[in-house]
Amino acid sequence: MRTHDLHDTVVVLTGASSGIGRAAAHEFARRGAALFLVARDRQALHGVAEACHRLGGQARIVVADVSRPDDMSRVAREAYATAGRIDVWVNNAGVGALGAFEQVPREAHEQVIQTDLLGSLRGAHAVLPYFKRQGYGTLIDNVSLGGWAPQPYAASYSAAKFGLRAFGESLRGELRRWPNIHVCQVFPAVMDTPGFRDGANHTGRLVAPVPPVYDPRRTARAIVGLAMRPRHSVYVGLPAVLAPVAQWLPGYSRINAGLVEAALRRARPVAESSGNLFAPPRGERRIDGRFRSPRLRRAVLVSAAAAAVAGAWLLSRQREARPVRR
Repeated sequence: MRTHDLHDTVVVLTGASSGIGRAAAHEFARRGAALFLVARDRQALHGVAEACHRLGGQARIVVADVSRPDDMSRVAREAYATAGRIDVWVNNAGVGALGAFEQVPREAHEQVIQTDLLGSLRGAHAVLPYFKRQGYGTLIDNVSLGGWAPQPYAASYSAAKFGLRAFGESLRGELRRWPNIHVCQVFPAVMDTPGFRDGANHTGRLVAPVPPVYDPRRTARAIVGLAMRPRHSVYVGLPAVLAPVAQWLPGYSRINAGLVEAALRRARPVAESSGNLFAPPRGERRIDGRFRSPRLRRAVLVSAAAAAVAGAWLLSRQREARPVRR
């Protein structure tokens, strides 16, 4: 694919108020893009827009909620009417609900699906008519590691992300007659964002990510890279690279669940909360969640390398154990 200059490129970015979205807004702005920043929190969006202007980009804010059926259509209409085109649309907004499946309220599970899957579907449904009218456009979905690796104690999140990966693949097939309309997917590993602080927590324990935890700016750069040079998939972090293979390893889900349970047992008790599922969080909006520890980086790299070797070995043993058909 040809690399595209992003100067004055019109970009719609959902989930722009914090974490990966906030970092991506800054990264697009550094390249002179014209941004439409979308989130529920007006005050937070103003802060992001001001930073984008300082970095050399243009930015408008659009207060909208991807879980509301008509909001994404309104965002697309407003962006197209203002800029005359939409070059890139990034479905980045996402939420989560942690806890044993039956202990998480049904409404919480449904809201995760509304945001993480249906919100992206609504974004695509809103922008594709404009892409086809123009004859070009790039749709980018932030699928995450969860699109390959099912996460115990995050059942609805896993369902949404698996569905989003399949949705993108299906849509890509439908658009084969429009070679200049691209459907791109980014699969980040665990990122150090406020999402663990802000998400719904029904575990009764203080939630923190299990290492390795990566800088969200890496995912932001991957998203901007897809806007510049569209391609089907990009993986950020070694666990994301290994996830498509790891899910087929014997006992993967049980091992993963055991790791989560061990971490929760060590965590201090906290009250259950619906977090940011139904309203913006009250905490400071920023890029980083402040979960990374420099002292753990070497140990994490060694553990990740060991996991990669073990995974490759297990896969080879599985292949050797299969009967040869004649």
